[in-house]
Amino acid sequence: MTDQLDGSSILVDVLGDALPAMTMFHVKLTNEGEPRGLIGPRDVDILWERHILNSAAIVPFIRESIGDRANATVADIGSGGGFPGIVAASCLPECRFTLVEPMERRVEWLKECVEECGLRNVTVVRARSEEVIADIRKHRVRPFDVVTCRAVAPMTKLSGWTLPLLKPHGRLVALKGRSAQAELTKASQEIARYGGQRPRVVEAPVGDGLEPTHVVLVDKR
Repeated sequence: MTDQLDGSSILVDVLGDALPAMTMFHVKLTNEGEPRGLIGPRDVDILWERHILNSAAIVPFIRESIGDRANATVADIGSGGGFPGIVAASCLPECRFTLVEPMERRVEWLKECVEECGLRNVTVVRARSEEVIADIRKHRVRPFDVVTCRAVAPMTKLSGWTLPLLKPHGRLVALKGRSAQAELTKASQEIARYGGQRPRVVEAPVGDGLEPTHVVLVDKR
């Protein structure tokens, strides 16, 4: 099945130098994603837009968050099929990414993708967010500059799973659906409890002529 955006100039415009690695990722998703339960059957001909370009929409927000910081660290929580972690890592080779995923079969998938796409800036960790938070509190792991995620949980839960992972003045960058603002409103107490401030929703371009997505940004005190 042919993807609707195969050969489109949009891919070069959005992905730039990451396009060769993302082309390999696209091929792997096309061949293995549905059988391995990582994408749905309706996704196969729209993988570029729905999953890869949608994930890449967070890249400018990560860049904005880290500024000119060298070796900035990013944790992607609930990486699953590699969205947005694999995509963001390919676009930001200067950052060090940790992909956190509890399911063994998805961890194996992520490790395969890292190797086949030649991503030298990625570590895959089989764990739940709460376990990584515990390691940070015991000083076994350093907190992160940025935490990312996509379609993991509503903000009432996500706040407690992500904000404790951040350094002071770090930032949560979460891909969300159209209900993002309602989620933020409902989760205001949880966000404050875990040290979050200035929660906001921004519209993020996906590509020329494509429907934009929504990104939630929360700063850590």
